[in-house]
This record gives sequence, structure tokens and C-alpha cells, in this order.
Amino acid sequence: MHQSAHSYEAVIGLEVHAQLLTKSKAYSPDPHAYGGRPNAHVSPLALGHPGTLPIPNKRHFELAAMMGMAIGATLHQTTMFARKNYFYADLPKGYQITQDKTPLCTGGEVMIKDATGQDKPIGITRIHIEEDAGKSMHDIDPFNSLVDLNRAGIPLIEIVTEPDMRHPQEAYNYLIEIRKIVRYLEICDGNMEEGSLRCDANVSVRKKGSTRFGTKVEVKNMNSISNVRKAIEHEIERQIDLLEGGGQVEADTRGFDAATGRTHSQRSKEAANDYRYFPEPDIPPVVLDDMFLEAVKRSMPPMHWELHKKFTESYGLSEYDAAGIAAEKHFALYFEKLAALCPDRKAAANWMMGPIKGYLNETAIEIQDFPLDVNTLAEVIDLVGQGKLSFAVANQRLFPALLQEPQASPTLLAAKLNLIQERSDDYLLGLVRQVVANNPAKAQEYRAGKKGILGMFMGQIMKLSQGKADPKRTSQLLEEELDN
Repeated sequence: MHQSAHSYEAVIGLEVHAQLLTKSKAYSPDPHAYGGRPNAHVSPLALGHPGTLPIPNKRHFELAAMMGMAIGATLHQTTMFARKNYFYADLPKGYQITQDKTPLCTGGEVMIKDATGQDKPIGITRIHIEEDAGKSMHDIDPFNSLVDLNRAGIPLIEIVTEPDMRHPQEAYNYLIEIRKIVRYLEICDGNMEEGSLRCDANVSVRKKGSTRFGTKVEVKNMNSISNVRKAIEHEIERQIDLLEGGGQVEADTRGFDAATGRTHSQRSKEAANDYRYFPEPDIPPVVLDDMFLEAVKRSMPPMHWELHKKFTESYGLSEYDAAGIAAEKHFALYFEKLAALCPDRKAAANWMMGPIKGYLNETAIEIQDFPLDVNTLAEVIDLVGQGKLSFAVANQRLFPALLQEPQASPTLLAAKLNLIQERSDDYLLGLVRQVVANNPAKAQEYRAGKKGILGMFMGQIMKLSQGKADPKRTSQLLEEELDN
């Protein structure tokens, strides 16, 4: 990058397309399903054959309205469709049914962390609903491009931000947050690799302190959140180098090559198609009444920022634990149920962030498939809280045993495995005296002031008791014995 790069700032806006999790397509009853034989999920209606009429999908509006409500947008109860006209092989009708002058939602904001870790609101310009195009494949046949229209007509929302981002990391954080929101709402699976969440970035640069925007370049073809960040980083560097070299930035649409980490021009904006928007003549204006919007509002789940606030303020969890637990909806809801059964919320959080998360990562499953219900786990936590089990024994021995027998009673299984912690002073004192008698030289070192050697004695006692000795009481008795 040029030496004067620090005197520039980037201006970044994102356009995110999210495929909505409906059962059928936006304007036809064709199934909305990922995969399948190419061109199997199509019909004359989806392909816009003569004599066919599109029928709006009610669920499309419900899921789009959820997104708007989640980010505090204004929902417009009367909305109209438009035709966006352009020719491309994977657009079977020759136009896309979308919204132009009357988007479903305007305004709202998404709160992110900026590049320094501070809270920053990103303004939303609009959320509109539209249909997806098909998919062109250029790498299967060496001589021909192939087209699969299964995706054509799948319901989308497009979420357009204000040009509020100033750093590639902010764009990355914004996409992480958007993915989290759509997954919490369960309106989109958020999978960029499969194309159900796609992002175009509008990038320009200007001198710091300037209020005028530079020439904007649109970057496409980014199939992961990290690639969006890389593409923006490269584009900022490219534009600054151009300007510092005496050139100027051309307004164009660029693709991103993940292999090289570079963007390349696809078409200039001057040569781009004029979309010639006009009102969709086959769909009348759609009016969403108060009853419809109230039903959508009632169906909304608690959002992660609400749960995070509850976990920190009501449950007393650390920011780290609250953020980790609230990051994924079903994980957070499992914790909610567990916390209702456990007075010690910190202990419950430790189990969620430790043994449970570790098991989910090792087995590559989601919390929905975790074999232990909250009642079982609450009983394990209670056994530790009562001092009947140490955390180490509960984690290393009882927890794996319960995973093999999910229906077993933790108390009965712990007794069966002879894990219940021994707290009798007579039993513990016998262990202490046996270990001290076996190590007279070490006992002398301790009495000479080498207090750190206490851990060695405790290790031998725990080994002798097979982990059943109550550590706290054992430590007290050991110190008394050595001091005597």
C-alpha cells in the first residue's frame, strides 16, 4: 500500500441477500429445497411462461417483517412490486419481481463492534423482498456454461446499509451480526458457502476529514464472511494506490478471486444495464393489516442482545460467558432452562462453556442433539454444589458415563461408580496420616517453610482415595497434621 494510505478513510456499505426458509417459492408453489436434480424444482409459473400469473407467498412477508421488527425498522403496511428488467441466462423470465420505490421496511439499525471494539450502530436504508435468480455454472463443462433454475424464484430479502462502515473489520462484524440475527429468527440458515446468504460490498475511499464520497465500486462473488473482509481490504488498497499514482477510480462492478485475494473488473457502471423498473402489472398492491403484523410480533423469539442483557444483569454472568452462551439461539435457550433449575447460575454457565461446549465441538453436533436433558445436568451441578462430587470427578467420570446412559439418575450412577465424595474426618485423617508417614523427608521440607509442597501431598491423597476425598476438608486436615 502507498505510504500516504493513512491519510485516507474507506466508506463501505453492504447489500446482503438472504434466502428465506419458506417451503415454496416467492410467486409459485414450486418447492424451495437446496440441492436436488438440476431444473427439477421448476414449473411454468416459476419460469414466467405466457398465461401464468405470479402469486405472492404470505410466508415471504412474515419472515421479512420479522427481520424488520428485529432491527427496529419502519414497516410499511402498503407495499407494491416492481419488475427489474435485465437479460441473463439464469433469469428465466427476463426480469426479476422485486420492490423499487416501495420497500417493505425502511430505517432501523444493527449494532456492531467497530475496529477498536467499541459499539457502533450501522444504519439500514431499506429491506425489500424479491425473488432469486437461477445459477450459472462455468466450471463443469469445458465448452458450455450450464444453468440450473432450481434456485430461480426462491424468496429473498435484500438488506441495504447506509455507507456507515469505515474499516473492513466493521463489514466482517456486521455480517457476523446479520447471520446471528437471521439464525435467531430462523428465517435463513445464513450459509454463505451454499449461497443462502450473499453479500455485495460498495467501497470507496476519500481523504480523512472530507465529507464528499469518492467514486464507488461494487464488489461481488464473495462466498464467505472472511472473503468479504479480504476483498474490501484489497479494494481499499487498490483505490488508494490508483489515486496516489495520479489516476482515478472508475465506477465499475468487480469480482473477487479468493485464490489471489484480488478483485477484477467485470463490467463498467456506464455499460451496465438500465434496469428499467416499472410497477409489476400482475400483482396488485399488498396491504398488511394490524392483525397480521401483531401475529408476526407475537411469533418473535427473544433476541441475543436481550438474552445477553439478562445473563449479565439478572444472572450475574461475565461479559465473556454471556456473549458465548447467547451467540447461538438453541444453546442460549438450553442454558435458560438450566438456569431456571440451578440457583448457582455461574456454575451452570461453567458447565455450558466447558464440558458441554467441548462435547458439542468434539462430536460436531448441535445442542438440539445433546443427549442429556436439563434436569439431568442440573442434578450433576447440584451434586457438585453439595460437595458430594468434585467438579473434576463430575466432569471426567460422571459426565462421560451419563453420555453413555442418558436416562440414568446422576445420583444413582455416581453411587454405582463409587464416585460419591468422602467427607468423614476419620476417613480423611487416615488418608492424610498414611501419605505423611510415607513421605517423612517431604514433611520435614514443609515444616522448614517449603509450603508449596502441599500440592504433592494432596495429589497423593486424591490418588489414594480415587478422587473421592473432599479436597477442601482434606486440605485443612493435611495442614493441621503437618503443622503438628
